[in-house]
Amino acid sequence: MSISTPVVPATTISLATAEVKNWKPPIGLGVFAIIALLLFTIGARDGITTFRLSTDSDLIQLPAVSANVTIVTIVVVILLFAAAVFSAMLSSRARKTPLWLTALFAVLFLVAFLTWAAAGATIPVPGLLVGAVGLSAPLIFGALGGVISERVGVVNVAIEGQLLAGAFASAVVASLTQSLIAGLLAAIVAGVLVSFVLATFSIRYIVDQVIVGVVLNVLVIGLTSFLFSKVLSPNSDVLNSPPRFDRLPIPLLGEIPIIGPVLFRQTIIIYIMYVAIAVVWFALFKTKWGLRLRAVGEHPQAADTVGINVNRTRFWNVSLAGAIAGLGGAYFTLGSVGAFNKEMTAGAGFIALAAVIFGRWDPIRATLAALLFGFASNLQSVLSIVGSPVPSQFMLMLPYLVTIFAVAGLVGQVRAPAASGKAYVKS
Repeated sequence: MSISTPVVPATTISLATAEVKNWKPPIGLGVFAIIALLLFTIGARDGITTFRLSTDSDLIQLPAVSANVTIVTIVVVILLFAAAVFSAMLSSRARKTPLWLTALFAVLFLVAFLTWAAAGATIPVPGLLVGAVGLSAPLIFGALGGVISERVGVVNVAIEGQLLAGAFASAVVASLTQSLIAGLLAAIVAGVLVSFVLATFSIRYIVDQVIVGVVLNVLVIGLTSFLFSKVLSPNSDVLNSPPRFDRLPIPLLGEIPIIGPVLFRQTIIIYIMYVAIAVVWFALFKTKWGLRLRAVGEHPQAADTVGINVNRTRFWNVSLAGAIAGLGGAYFTLGSVGAFNKEMTAGAGFIALAAVIFGRWDPIRATLAALLFGFASNLQSVLSIVGSPVPSQFMLMLPYLVTIFAVAGLVGQVRAPAASGKAYVKS
């Protein structure tokens, strides 16, 4: 008996072995290179921009760096087009554009933009970066909570509400007790309560998770605004005058040039943030808890068959995510502003959610994305102070434009946890 070998059409083989060429990176780099060319050509400026690298209190004083606007912009535009061409060459060979090239492109564009925008002025680099870390702190806490929640299978659109509830609760409790620790604990409890509602309706009653999140945001905004107007404002001395965390410089580390003032002369909430980033990453990818959590978010049926209670795992981890986001809310009142105001989060929860997507549901990448958005927010403040020619309206839009470009640029390239947003009903 002869066994015939099936004939596979040549077209099938060619399709199966065809190289996939991704032209998205070179197109994106090329567009930004053209924008840089037009910006620095049509709006050409002369003069010298000074970058101050040290603060007056630094033990080690670095000399300021002066940059000629014309020379820097011309050189950078040439390098940007070279990077775009190199990326196109890689794509033509079906090779990925390396991350270092994209990062280098972004740094060069930023340096040229700052040099051009601050022509004739001085940019305090440590101040710019310190402000970026401060504005990024609530975004990072919110993004960490979003990563945990979505990794376990629940879309957490309610980050905004969790941040706002944490800010409100921490302000009131810290004002009444004059205890910063009590304020932090209150923020954690408030975030957990909001996440309880999200978990209950989305997991137990199988209500659409996005709708529940949006409704919770509206509810928390309305409730805190009402209480602020009717309760906190008339009694601000008692209910809305919380103490604030002082900066705690870390010996030696705080004296490292540039990095020291930015990272190691911060408040206790920022140091808690550092620990939270490391703990969430390690627990998510290196522990049994993290393996169970990711299994529930990727394939709940398989997790159920090995004895994992899917809905209970989701419920408690969504609550944990709310606790972390609540800490981010405490930063507004106990570490930054010093009092609660209406809608003071100003959409930070939605930017944190964008950071989760931009960071590909990874704690470290989500943190870097949040830092990017925080830097964009602080940049508009610094440039307005030095008298940049960029319209103030555009600078106010900058953080949100960065968010849109970042998320839109990743569409089709990232994959959310397979079961994220899908209710699980045990059969």
